[in-house]
Amino acid sequence: MSMSDSDTSSQGGDYKNFKQISRDRLLHEMLRSTKTGDSKSTWKVLIMDKVTIKIMSYSCKMAEITEEGVSLVEDIYRRRQPLPTMDAIYFIQPTKENVIILLSDMSGRAPLYKKAFVFFSSPISKELVNYIKKDTTVLTRIGALREMNLEYFAIDSQGFITDNERALEELFGDEESSRKGDACLNVMATRVATVFASLRELPFVRYRAAKSSLDANTMTTFRDLVPTKLAAGVWNCLVKYKSTIPNFPQTETCELLIVDRSIDQIAPVIHEWTYDAMCHDLLGMDGNKYVQEVPSKTGGPPEKKEVLLEDHDPIWLELRHAHIADASERLHEKMTNFLSKNKAAQIHHNSRDGGELSTRDLQKMVQALPQYSEQIDKLSLHVEDATRESKLRLLMIYAAIYSDKFEGDKGLKLMQLAQLTPEDMNAVNNMRLLEGSSDAKKTSSSPFSLKFDVHKKKHAARKDRSGEEETTWQLSRFYPMIEELIEKLSKGELAKNEYPCMNDPSPTFHGTSNPASIRSSQAPPVHSMRQRRTPTWARPRNSDDGYSSDSILRHASSDFKKMGQRIFVFIIGGATRSELRVCHKLTTRLKREIVLGSSSLDDPPQFITKLKLLTAHELSLDDLQI
Repeated sequence: MSMSDSDTSSQGGDYKNFKQISRDRLLHEMLRSTKTGDSKSTWKVLIMDKVTIKIMSYSCKMAEITEEGVSLVEDIYRRRQPLPTMDAIYFIQPTKENVIILLSDMSGRAPLYKKAFVFFSSPISKELVNYIKKDTTVLTRIGALREMNLEYFAIDSQGFITDNERALEELFGDEESSRKGDACLNVMATRVATVFASLRELPFVRYRAAKSSLDANTMTTFRDLVPTKLAAGVWNCLVKYKSTIPNFPQTETCELLIVDRSIDQIAPVIHEWTYDAMCHDLLGMDGNKYVQEVPSKTGGPPEKKEVLLEDHDPIWLELRHAHIADASERLHEKMTNFLSKNKAAQIHHNSRDGGELSTRDLQKMVQALPQYSEQIDKLSLHVEDATRESKLRLLMIYAAIYSDKFEGDKGLKLMQLAQLTPEDMNAVNNMRLLEGSSDAKKTSSSPFSLKFDVHKKKHAARKDRSGEEETTWQLSRFYPMIEELIEKLSKGELAKNEYPCMNDPSPTFHGTSNPASIRSSQAPPVHSMRQRRTPTWARPRNSDDGYSSDSILRHASSDFKKMGQRIFVFIIGGATRSELRVCHKLTTRLKREIVLGSSSLDDPPQFITKLKLLTAHELSLDDLQI
């Protein structure tokens, strides 16, 4: 029985992105490691709780899990059929409830399974370890007992969430509750720390400073201390990892910047024009799942088909960050090109004109049909693609930029003119809570008063990026504030009084006015040098083979470049797709992999619903719909 963390790291070998490392740890380090001795060729049961099921589903496909010898996936909380001839793999959170169920499953004369391989998603307490050890009969039936330290949700090749969906309400709500807020931050800190345990990285932990540390006249509130508290929690976990995880770095290998939603209130409600953002903003998608209506093959009513927009789809990889107008043009080109080169497509097109098919035509059609069916499904999905909400979002942006227009009853009159409902007015008014201003509740006569940080006034204006790139769609491209923060962090220009470092300062970090120059001039640790493929959007349009964008996936691992140290940015209170796009873009420009983390990934309707909840204490997320 082993109580140590698994000993796999991202060092050496071919480059693997953040999501691939997460996948490999789950499939190889966890599932494959149970194939030992007499259990090498036998099928196993995989038992998970609600959190670990989501962790697994974000990183792995069911077919991949089955390939590793899993024949059945079970929920630990449901009543399960005894399978005494099979081994079980438990991937669970280290809670007392889970441990009690585990012991109940494996104790007595007739345990549910032959042997249990137990993997905890985060560090387990000594009390629970001793609780397991007390039951000597169960102990002999345990084949492994390990801390996987993987309790985050890999939503993208360069993005993760901690799945704290109520973080905005619990940390920035109108009625501050330090008990509820601290509990939320503890879970968040543990999950963020497991990211670095998985990647074997030790970061410089930097965070947005409380306003009271910059202005003596500002009263400190719980909301204002949220980034500081999370940074301290993450650092405490990392300190423990240094002494408990084999091969964990003892010196800093990357950078982590922790901020909250107050750094950019516009990003969550802006209507971005990229293909990715438009799909999620307008199509009512559930995560990456989209329900598409397709014509019935039997001539009946349209059939519903569930499709996933994810990294396995080469067209999605190529176009997701493109402007919607550009994406539309390129999709039209692809469809035209495909129809001109695929025999099945040509025959199908000609048959519409009433022409009869010859035997030779039928033979050609059968040969081309598999590729035709697959590609036409992919292309037709992507070719498919105001209201009260538009007025609401416009007013929220207006309030964030021109807060003086909402002083006194000015804001109320504007919202009444726009015919907003009381719930929608709450969403606009509640934006003040994201600033954590001590003046927010000074007067009841003003329904809205948005105060920017004293240090934010210098940086609130977005950097003019005309002439940089994407000139065709320059006027309709949104630039989130984190783009400038990441650029400054990479150059070593991020103000240390506004974004201090939690770590004990080392000479290479504070001993120079430009730490970035020292990091680039020194030879970095072996595991800090990465290789990176050329981004998909940088490839020429005419690189298509006439059928699809499979060339993107085919060349994904062939054009490597050496990368510098990773940069992690964590946004408390929800991140946006525009911010995820920025991380992909800056990875290429800065030649450093940028990984975005957050408590959740929100589309505008979700974010607005959460804003309404900040003062609607008796409602739940299900009660409010945009």
